[in-house]
Amino acid sequence: MEPTVSNSPEDSRYEIRDGDRLLGVAAYQRRGDQVVFTHTEVESDAGHSGLGSTLVRAALDDVRSQGGTVVPMCSFVRGWIERHPEYRDLVAAEA
Repeated sequence: MEPTVSNSPEDSRYEIRDGDRLLGVAAYQRRGDQVVFTHTEVESDAGHSGLGSTLVRAALDDVRSQGGTVVPMCSFVRGWIERHPEYRDLVAAEA
């Protein structure tokens, strides 16, 4: 089964799952239209490579689709955006 990413606003995080199995999360805090990413974590023994990238890409695409911006406080999200310049326009001006 291919991992899927969904937003869990009640838990303030994006989740990547393989069926019912939680493989990772990207935690955030909302500030109006801003999404402040605070922590990203994926299972190291999940048997999938690139889970963190899949998770972050889907989360950022979701923020973009809602017209929001991001504050990448999490080092993984910040580094991912630096390596993918097509997402730099999502970073809030004061970030």
